[in-house]
Amino acid sequence: MANNPAKIDLDSVKRTTIGDGRNFSASIAKVGDLLGMTKIGCTVVELEPGKRAWPYHLHYGQEEVFIVLEGKGTLRYDDDEYEIREGEIFFAGTGSGTAHQIVNTSESKLRYLALSSMDDPEVIYYPDAKKHGAFSDNGGGVQFIAPDDSSVSYSDVE
Repeated sequence: MANNPAKIDLDSVKRTTIGDGRNFSASIAKVGDLLGMTKIGCTVVELEPGKRAWPYHLHYGQEEVFIVLEGKGTLRYDDDEYEIREGEIFFAGTGSGTAHQIVNTSESKLRYLALSSMDDPEVIYYPDAKKHGAFSDNGGGVQFIAPDDSSVSYSDVE
């Protein structure tokens, strides 16, 4: 008996709205979860004109690949901007020089697929805000975001 592949219809998947509703606002569906993926994250992201899903950021652990499914917009990448459009694929690696953000600069919907390695824990840097974030899903989930100027010495103890 053949094993059936996990598959879904992107147009019928329930989406969740994320963001602050102002600059950061997106409709997303974590389709990787629906497909049973455990080592690769896969999220479909829809942006209305003028919106972005997440702040300009870079990862220290996770690599990401983006596939533009519909529309066009702008990719901020390492302090430059690039036009992106349907059918294009681009990669954001880890570390310095890889900060990225997708912005819908068009007059219609921008829809893309975001694929990522699922490295856990993850550390992210937000250059515009000068903040670092540390995230982990292990042990019930941990999230910590702090400005660069809030560091303490390793030897500082309770």
